[in-house]
Amino acid sequence: MTTDTAVRPAPAPGSPGAGARARSRFPVSGGTALGLGSAVLYMSLIVLIPLAVVVWRSADQGLGYFWRAVTTPDAWAALTFTVGASVIVALINLVMGTIIAWVLVRDRFPGKGIVDTLIDLPFALPTIVAGLVLLALYGPESPLGVNLAYSRIGVVLALLFVTLPFVVRTVQPVLLELDRDMEQAAASLGASAFQTFRRIILPNLVPAMLSGTALAFTRSIAEFGSTVLISGNLPFKTQVAAVNIFSQIEGDNQTGAAAISTVLLIVALVALISLDLLQRWGSRRG
Repeated sequence: MTTDTAVRPAPAPGSPGAGARARSRFPVSGGTALGLGSAVLYMSLIVLIPLAVVVWRSADQGLGYFWRAVTTPDAWAALTFTVGASVIVALINLVMGTIIAWVLVRDRFPGKGIVDTLIDLPFALPTIVAGLVLLALYGPESPLGVNLAYSRIGVVLALLFVTLPFVVRTVQPVLLELDRDMEQAAASLGASAFQTFRRIILPNLVPAMLSGTALAFTRSIAEFGSTVLISGNLPFKTQVAAVNIFSQIEGDNQTGAAAISTVLLIVALVALISLDLLQRWGSRRG
């Protein structure tokens, strides 16, 4: 008695058997469907619907009014200053955040644990308190004799304070997981420390560095609390976009505030999408 062990051909793509095979390959349990539905509902209520309402409200009186609200002298000055300062802050974080992460992972020094804990302080500290601390330290009555209040440098300093953890906390885990054997092998083959960093370490750090930089940039363009005190809210000089939005709301111009908010949202989305495309391009190139 023989048994037929021939391999049956796979069902055609459009046949009922192919659909059953696809469903069995990617099963969706009731728990998964419930979790997915809960996640989508939560994201919709907390993020998607409020953002959609802001965008819709910004065009409530037509695109012409939207453009006029964005290009008023004070709004445009606040937007350009905010984006420019955020770019500077992101670039400084790119360099200094990577250096700090390197020191925390590769070096040993007294108080290392305390420094590592303090990195997360801007996350835990209310931003308005951060602004008050910076104003007390670098204001007119500064104990250091340095007065940066009501200046653009002071605004950049406040943004650097609140965005400090982003690059550090994205680069640090990558450095911790980096295989040190590759560095030792490169050194044994005669590679200098700079060559080892440029060809082995840096390519592994770049995705994390870019991610942290993008997060620092998007946080900077939306920052309010830490800048409202030290900036002095001077139109055409130190007023940031978030403070300008608050001023628009105080002036009962909610449509104009929504228009400026929409511009900030678009800038943030462009930054995040560009980062994602850049990372995909880098992964395809190996």
